Amino acid sequence: MTSAACKRLVSILKTPTQATQLDLSEWSQLVAGARSANLAGLLAERIAAAGITVPAEATRHLEALRQLSRRQTQSVRWEVHGLQRALSQLGIPVVLLKGAAYAVSDHPVGRGRLFGDIDILVPRNALGDVELRLMVAGWTSAKASPYDQRYYRTWMHELPPMVNVRRGTVLDVHHTILPLTSRHSPDAETIIRAASALPDLPAVRIPRPEHLLIHSIVHLLHEGELHNGLRDLFDIDGLLRTGASEADFWPRVVDASRTLDVVAPVAFGLHLAAHLLDSPIPPHVLADMRNAAGGPASRLLTMLYTTAIRPENEAAESPAATLARFAIYVRAHWLRMPPHLLLRHLAHKSIVRLKKDEPAVEGRA
Repeated sequence: MTSAACKRLVSILKTPTQATQLDLSEWSQLVAGARSANLAGLLAERIAAAGITVPAEATRHLEALRQLSRRQTQSVRWEVHGLQRALSQLGIPVVLLKGAAYAVSDHPVGRGRLFGDIDILVPRNALGDVELRLMVAGWTSAKASPYDQRYYRTWMHELPPMVNVRRGTVLDVHHTILPLTSRHSPDAETIIRAASALPDLPAVRIPRPEHLLIHSIVHLLHEGELHNGLRDLFDIDGLLRTGASEADFWPRVVDASRTLDVVAPVAFGLHLAAHLLDSPIPPHVLADMRNAAGGPASRLLTMLYTTAIRPENEAAESPAATLARFAIYVRAHWLRMPPHLLLRHLAHKSIVRLKKDEPAVEGRA
């Protein structure tokens, strides 16, 4: 987040009235950066809410983005109703995660958010029945290779991604929030039991505010892919700002972090939000989390994320961001797997990549 363009995007998302100072070229750069960071819908909503005068050329783009965000939100809600029909007879809670949870609960973080896939969390002992019901409803696995199937089913926290054969929608079915081989072992049942039911969707649940925040943080810090890193950071900022309106929110965050065995990542995630977005986190909360995590946030890790989190169009042109992202990618895999599994997995992926790069041989099928 070191470039002037990225800093301007962040600053205007936080204080939209600053956009009145932009000329047309800067508006063009702002919208392009927001699109690249997957924050264009949020930018459009915040500019509209501020009621400021916007050049006509930018207005067309921003209004189109607002409409796109709203259509995507409607599509997500429609898909969730389909999941209700497909899974309700199992008699299990289906907990929505991340974007789907924001969209269906009309959470402020969902306003202007652009969506990719849909994430749900179900009890692990129901995975087989859930997968079967989803297949009957038109979902199929997006991973064909036996290795990928084994990788997800043996080591990961989710089934292989599923794609709807009619609509192309991607669904991630989680049974916990971190890989089974991770150095942290969160108890997903804690999140499932505490989730709130929806009146018109009896099978569907929304996580507690502290669990939404914690999952967003661990996703950002353990995923290893930062193409949506800035968007995810703004999700975290919005979740903590909304949650903080509840008097006991911060004690619940601290307690839930301990219960779920994710104190260290949550402590660093809160530090990162305060450091990069000036998120309003009480100093005593940061101190309590820092002490529980065993010490202050790593300066090196802070520097890596500060360098790496930026719109994709900027990251691609920055050797420093590329290097920082690679270091974060390696760290994420190190957190996901013990060394022997990590070496085996990376070796397999390298071989597969080399085979794909081999020139075609005439006469081979």
